Amino acid sequence: MTNSILVTGGAGYIGSHVVRQLTKAGRKVVVLDNLSTGFKDAVIDAELIVGDTGDKELVSKLLDDHNVDTVMHFAAHTIVPESVSNPLKYYGNNTCCTRNLLECCSAAGVKHFIFSSTAAVYGIPEGDMTSEDTPTAPINPYGTSKLMSEMMLKDLSFATPLRHVILRYFNVAGSNPDGEIGQSTANATLLIKVACETALGKRDAIYVFGTNYDTKDGTGVRDYIHVEDLANAHIRALEYLEKGGESSTFNCGYGHGYSVREVLDTVERLNGKKLNIIEEPRRAGDPPMLIAKADRIKETLNWQPQYDDLDLIVKTSLDWEANKRY
Repeated sequence: MTNSILVTGGAGYIGSHVVRQLTKAGRKVVVLDNLSTGFKDAVIDAELIVGDTGDKELVSKLLDDHNVDTVMHFAAHTIVPESVSNPLKYYGNNTCCTRNLLECCSAAGVKHFIFSSTAAVYGIPEGDMTSEDTPTAPINPYGTSKLMSEMMLKDLSFATPLRHVILRYFNVAGSNPDGEIGQSTANATLLIKVACETALGKRDAIYVFGTNYDTKDGTGVRDYIHVEDLANAHIRALEYLEKGGESSTFNCGYGHGYSVREVLDTVERLNGKKLNIIEEPRRAGDPPMLIAKADRIKETLNWQPQYDDLDLIVKTSLDWEANKRY
């Protein structure tokens, strides 16, 4: 029986882009998603099982029935402000359900585990560049819930034959250029998504939180990575593990950043209209600058970004927002 890859949260924004790349590469994929934030139509050429990662009976059966040897784990709550107001929701889903998933994987003899993590594990790092060796000090329950999952995964890999790759995402944006899939997350908080919704009249205004940072134009600077390049990082991680690579952690970013004003200027230019921009004070916990030091992923996984261009990132976001299918 052919081995399968289980993708949890594969009907969501990032997971669906990874599933698409996996299936186009001829991989056999099964998706587990409860569709609380994902979309059935985003799953292309893969079997979709509707259910929760915390359902140990379901997960165990799925791993056995589909002869799963690799798990890519995306299923999680991801809204930072919500994690602050409802922390137990995040620890319950992001941490406790991951623990249940890992127990099932260990019992089933799963060989490889690729984990969707976040730059939020770093909190407010010192300096302009953030490497994998930067101390982890999350400042919200979302980041903490992901870091706790990282720690469980590392401990399990130390104690068993399971090997893993942890990918720490910086600011993910953009959509599949062919328009097949994209980002339809309700109440999204990511800047480019929100800016494109505002540009197309789906929101009344966009808010800029903080205009007096010690940056080139006073607004926060972030490392924006196109979702297709991020999806390809998962393919590279899988190939690395299949070739016997050791358990590792990698930053996923381009190694340079854009300010909030630069992003909004780009959206205005490409859309041909001014945005309704409202300036607000800084939000607590927002670092002035968050940029990935991404040498390790390029050198170890031979990851070569293809979409490192702000205009392209914004254009694919605008195109999806104007023509999205779900």
